[in-house]
Amino acid sequence: MPCTTILVGKNASYDGSTIIARNDDSEAGSYTPKKYAVVSPEEQPGIYKSVISHVEIKLPDDPMKYTCVPNALEGEGIWAANGVNEANVAMTATETITSNPRVLGADPLVCYEPAEGDRPEKAGGIGEEDIVTITLPYIRSAREGVKRLGSLLEKYGTYEMNGVAFQDVNEIWWLETIGGHHWIARKVPDDVYVVMPNQFGMDEFDMEDAFGAQNEFMCSADLPEFIEKYHLNVENMAQDMLQDVVEDGVKNEIICPRDIFGSHDDSDHVYNTPRAWYMERTLNPHSAVWEGPDADFTPVSDDIPWCMIPEKKITMEDVKYVLSSHYQGTPYDPYGNYGDKKMCGAYRSIGVNRTDFMGAVQMRPYAGECGRALHWVAFASNAFNVMVPLYTDVDEVPEYFTNTTEDVSTDNFYWVSREIAAMADASYAKSIFHIERYEEKVMSMAHEIVNRYDDLIDSTPDAGERRSLCTQANCEMADMVKKAASDTLGKVLYELSNMMKNSYSRSDA
Repeated sequence: MPCTTILVGKNASYDGSTIIARNDDSEAGSYTPKKYAVVSPEEQPGIYKSVISHVEIKLPDDPMKYTCVPNALEGEGIWAANGVNEANVAMTATETITSNPRVLGADPLVCYEPAEGDRPEKAGGIGEEDIVTITLPYIRSAREGVKRLGSLLEKYGTYEMNGVAFQDVNEIWWLETIGGHHWIARKVPDDVYVVMPNQFGMDEFDMEDAFGAQNEFMCSADLPEFIEKYHLNVENMAQDMLQDVVEDGVKNEIICPRDIFGSHDDSDHVYNTPRAWYMERTLNPHSAVWEGPDADFTPVSDDIPWCMIPEKKITMEDVKYVLSSHYQGTPYDPYGNYGDKKMCGAYRSIGVNRTDFMGAVQMRPYAGECGRALHWVAFASNAFNVMVPLYTDVDEVPEYFTNTTEDVSTDNFYWVSREIAAMADASYAKSIFHIERYEEKVMSMAHEIVNRYDDLIDSTPDAGERRSLCTQANCEMADMVKKAASDTLGKVLYELSNMMKNSYSRSDA
């Protein structure tokens, strides 16, 4: 799926939290209703079967409870997408990434083949539909998540290129798949943030560490041989360096995975790299020259850094802003009404119309185990929605977040968010201030609710009572955002109604 991801190390965030966040976008012209859910161990299958690839996987018999954001409608599988388990480990899966024909020819994707004539059905590998469900309930650290998913990829393969983030209170790890069965993973440095816009992202990888201490890097066991056998290294370097890696074990080998395994297509310069450019331009406005003839990086640069140290500590509001962006303040803003408009809408926005949800997990080191993880959730186009934080140590979810149906409704967060977005887009000039006030109000009240319940949870010794407080907080959050969303829906409906083509200025009296 088309998506955009940002990862924030604990020393780069405003409160010492690790943060992983992703827009989950549908393909062009489609919209996938989503809901928020909690999955109990009893609901987790013992044998998992993928709807898309038909692969069957026997799962461990000790799953943990976890939150997720699955599809609301049956038919295409679970697509759990993003969540937190009861060990306070989170993941988001997946950011669809790119590769090149050399990699895909060396290790082809494992695609489903239906039965035909005398030929039996051939199951495919694992993909975005499956990855959270078969991984998150069984891991107790971000590092364990990398190892479990890596082993599943090596055994079953994948039918698509995927980027996956794992998170605990101390670490974030980013894993990218390579062809059908290979993979590479890097620990996000604590003082940086990472941006991922549907491309193979990592621009530095230490083979020596990956095959030694594995402090910050891990990968498939045969990755050096795979690179050497299929002549994948196109970097400007002496070719005997890679041979040293293969023959002598790993010897001080630093490679650029983006150059070796990724793509640099013309379409990347319209669809992918501009998003990385804008996010880093926003969070590091003075660290580089981003515009003009002497720019260090432009929307079509292939060398935009995978990670940067932010100029200021990153807040949850910053995360929401960059994942909602449509190139505000540049000639590329599709809503721009200033300057030369020839380039308006030239590049794919980050906050697009077909975003299904945004999930951001804030893992807070200063909170107790019960309230450590906040799962921030927003539905529909990020340019016009709001996100709300939910405590994850709960057994049930407020109906407003989980009762998404196929029918359009005003009774749940998903459909109300869709309705607000479509109306505000069509009446942008008149409605944008309603959206700005909506977001500020909801974020302010959300912080107030969390601050208040954090104090209550921390002062409550009984685990069951703490869990009840988390549930109560989520219900209060649902009531608050439901009221605010309904009010905003009425306001943007009013603005759009006044713009109808059959309007007339004279009253009938």
